[in-house]
Amino acid sequence: MIRLLAVVLIALVAGLAVLQAAQPAAAQERVERKSILQLLFGGGSGGETRSPKPESPTTRTSRVKKPVASAPAAPAPEPAVEKLENARKILVLGDFLANGAADGLTEAFAEAPGVVVVDRTNGSSGLVRDDYYNWLEQAPAIVEEVQPSIIVVQIGSNDRQQLMVNGVREPVRSVNWMAEYERRSQRLIDILRARKTPLLWVGLPAFKSPAMTTDMVALNGVHRKLVEKAGGEFIDIWDGFVDAEGKFIFTGSDINGQQVRLRGSDGINLTGAGRRKVAFYVEKSARRLLGDAAAAGVATISSQDFPEIFMPPAPDDSPAAIMRTLPVAMTDPDLDGGSALLGEMPVSATLVRTPRDMMVIDGVLPEPPEGRADNHAWPRGNR
Repeated sequence: MIRLLAVVLIALVAGLAVLQAAQPAAAQERVERKSILQLLFGGGSGGETRSPKPESPTTRTSRVKKPVASAPAAPAPEPAVEKLENARKILVLGDFLANGAADGLTEAFAEAPGVVVVDRTNGSSGLVRDDYYNWLEQAPAIVEEVQPSIIVVQIGSNDRQQLMVNGVREPVRSVNWMAEYERRSQRLIDILRARKTPLLWVGLPAFKSPAMTTDMVALNGVHRKLVEKAGGEFIDIWDGFVDAEGKFIFTGSDINGQQVRLRGSDGINLTGAGRRKVAFYVEKSARRLLGDAAAAGVATISSQDFPEIFMPPAPDDSPAAIMRTLPVAMTDPDLDGGSALLGEMPVSATLVRTPRDMMVIDGVLPEPPEGRADNHAWPRGNR
């Protein structure tokens, strides 16, 4: 029996050796030599090392990560409207507020082929620091180069500084300061109106600082008086940036009536909605002057279709050009201030006195109607 078992074991060991020798060299694995008991009953020593099994192409393919689906591409922006060669030009001059107005006007007329907005503003400029940027010297060359159809100006927010007058530094809004500032403003207006080009002068808004707001009110008064005297149009934007009590606001209505942020945190600069709101005030006057040239679908502009843009001449201050109306006197029974306002038409005569004539001329009141509280007839219904 023991001999038979030994023969079986020897045959089994020999068969395993033959099978291992028959495998290809490339597919063999490096394995530690095992004892007869391990071969019969399985198991291995803790020090067994085995090289990793090579992956099949199928397994390797299955482990490749699938590409993540990308988000749908954003729609391409609509192409900008191509402007006509002879499009009307709106020239914008001034400081950083004017720069915002230029941005808003560019957006307002983006779909109008017949209108081009030319921004020639200087953010830190003004009429006081002419040593930094002299508008009185630069404006004529700019107007000559651009040849605008309309000129838009907004300036003054940087002018709260001392002004040199006859070698003396004058404080803001002193008598001499105001006189010199008015002279410079008048000179700039004369330069811009030399070609009779329509002038739209945009007023200054309120600011967070009460002192700065007070100064802006004074500068608006100067600009309004001079611009209107020169035949230009002063565009007042004050109410659009204050509340019902006239106080500065950060948030207010935009051009669509929605409540949005209009001013920056510094209480000076304008947000995008604020700049668009300033441009909205200017846009109304500009469209009135441009007429059909500001339409969205215009294809051509000709002198026959669109006559020259002009503004009415400055009012004549001579006594003969001023028409005066006599005030209405409190003692005038007719309350008409004279017959001249009626074209001196003869008053129609009538034989029947009206209740008004009886009350004013004769002092007789008409009879009260029956049943009214002041009808004291007695008995009721009797006269």
